[in-house]
Amino acid sequence: MSQTPSTTKAAPGLSDSGMTHRQVIQSLTGLLMGMFVSILAGTVVSTSLPVILSDLNGDQTAYTWVVTATLLATTISTPIWGKLADLSNRKVLLQLSLVIFVVASAIAGFSQDTSMLITMRVFQGLGAGGLTALSQIVMADIISPRERGKYMGLFGAVMALGTVGGPLIGGFITDAINWRWNFFVALPFAVVAIILIQKTLQLPVQKKRKVSIDYAGIVLLSAGVSLLLIWVSLAGNDFEWASPTSAWMVGGAVAALIAFVIVEFKAAEPIIPLTMFKNTTFTLSVVASISVGVSMFGTSVFLAQYMQLARGANATQSGLMTIPMMAGLLIISTIAGAMISKFGKWKAIMVTGSVLQLAGLYLLGTIHYDTNFILVSLFMFILGAGLGMVMQNLVLIVQNAVTPAEIGVASSGIAFFRSLGGTIGVSVLGALMATKVVDTMAGRTADLQAAMGALGDKGREVGAALASGNIPAVHTLPDSIRVIVESVYGDSVAYIFMIAAPLSILTILAVVFMPNLPLSNQTRDQREKSDAAAAEGHPAVEDAELVLAEVSEAAIGATPNTGAIERV
Repeated sequence: MSQTPSTTKAAPGLSDSGMTHRQVIQSLTGLLMGMFVSILAGTVVSTSLPVILSDLNGDQTAYTWVVTATLLATTISTPIWGKLADLSNRKVLLQLSLVIFVVASAIAGFSQDTSMLITMRVFQGLGAGGLTALSQIVMADIISPRERGKYMGLFGAVMALGTVGGPLIGGFITDAINWRWNFFVALPFAVVAIILIQKTLQLPVQKKRKVSIDYAGIVLLSAGVSLLLIWVSLAGNDFEWASPTSAWMVGGAVAALIAFVIVEFKAAEPIIPLTMFKNTTFTLSVVASISVGVSMFGTSVFLAQYMQLARGANATQSGLMTIPMMAGLLIISTIAGAMISKFGKWKAIMVTGSVLQLAGLYLLGTIHYDTNFILVSLFMFILGAGLGMVMQNLVLIVQNAVTPAEIGVASSGIAFFRSLGGTIGVSVLGALMATKVVDTMAGRTADLQAAMGALGDKGREVGAALASGNIPAVHTLPDSIRVIVESVYGDSVAYIFMIAAPLSILTILAVVFMPNLPLSNQTRDQREKSDAAAAEGHPAVEDAELVLAEVSEAAIGATPNTGAIERV
């Protein structure tokens, strides 16, 4: 399939798909609302997690798993949703994933302990996997890669609104009412989203064909990834890294993943077609996505801890304090998307973004509990800008590089590896942070004992709470103890950012070595028809966009090129 775009555009006022801008926006309305619901429901609890875990008597491991459970389920389910999107009705799948997500969110609001909360977060992840994969696939159905940049700005705006607004709303609700209401706030938006998707989303009709679902691949992938991540989370706390338990867990995970690879080679409809890795763009995008996942999910999780546990902020203040990162993501992703649509050039923008990603993580690795907040804000903005220039565009260039039949599985594949990177990153970084906190706190034992001794009975109560291993409500601690705890958590968060920074070098290298393919001006449906006609030796589709432009002119009353229409 040729990747050389035609120089001929669709008729004025129409997109490359033959739709007006208004029609495109109408089709995207429900999709954007669905994305907003998923982001809002996911981020609204981010600033509240320290309060939630404190209320439910959770420790650092539970904190990590409340996040990891969602990411793990999202990771495993994303390629499954992507494959289902290639086999069945995408509109129904979107609505189903949205229902799963919000129902699980509502039930999570009634959690009585961390186990119930983590279980519901798993179901949230299943729904989020569908929304993550399907939103990108649906965009490919109705918008060409060349045009997609300017519409990516809308997705960036919705993402930023949900990501910035979520923590602020969650912090306000937690401080003013109760953290449980954070899980209910997305319900009315979800109802609206489901209705809008039904009424406004118009997708090309898919040819019906026999469906073959790779059940063995689903089971083996879920078992292998889950076992590996559970081992990462528990090793060093519940058992030693070098122990019989570690050996059988790692061995079982490796065996399951090897079996998964074997099954995928033989499956009629594999969840992740391994032949995709013959495509250089897809393979390098996978490498970059893993690194981006660590940066995106790791920073969002641990920055909330930094604001509350190292700077003594409450939930509302924590949400406000993370705005610089989301502002960087929103502003720069919108500008970058518009530039890609205007000029059709993506590589320089993505290389710049990957360098900013590395710089942002490194700079955040130098912060302390008392670092000037203006500097911290600048560092967050730089990281957000880098992620905004890279994250969404990785999906764009992969969709542009694969065949139309592979767009669904390729899109979900990139989302899968991004979520996998985030899941492994949060698990590993969370385990390292838990160890770092314990070690650093042990080094401050003398200071803590002195501070607690000066407080008498109050000091003994605080000491007992800290000794339990549960995450403390730092802003409620006496000043003499609070400074010590803030210092410990501040240095521990900076430590994991510094560890994560070198991974961004992989993003830079991957983007640099990607083939610099021009962006197509055809939607998925047009590419399928063009390729099918070309395979039959049909001369009409050698310049499909010219035909589309001429048909579009006829539709709006212009004088058509009858010869071209007759050829169609």
